[in-house]
Amino acid sequence: MDLKDKQTEKNKHFIASLEFAVQGIKTVFREERNMRTHIFMGVLAIIMGFIFRLAITEWLWLLLVIFLVLVMEIINTVFENVVDMVTDFHFHPIGKKIKDMAAGAVLLTTFFAVVVGVLLFVPKIWQLIQDFL
Repeated sequence: MDLKDKQTEKNKHFIASLEFAVQGIKTVFREERNMRTHIFMGVLAIIMGFIFRLAITEWLWLLLVIFLVLVMEIINTVFENVVDMVTDFHFHPIGKKIKDMAAGAVLLTTFFAVVVGVLLFVPKIWQLIQDFL
């Protein structure tokens, strides 16, 4: 297909932009195993939030870290795809650095999410254990 056959202008309608954004989320979910893992863990954390009846500020922290991890995974995927496109799937040391740094950003964000999860849930689990004993 020629470039002239493809849409090269900016989307003029909000609905069209929204459809493309949803398609992007579907694509990253379908093609990236790590994204599916992050979503599964996020859903699990949300279920735990309901079970432990989080306060509103705790919900804000929980949802913040869940969405940060998901957004960072999307950004990481974008960098990986751009590097692969530019290098035509051939190794390049700068491409490796870019991919490694983007993956590092996801890792740091995930560590932050784990810290928040520990701070939110460990005291509640500990209290539950003490109440049970």
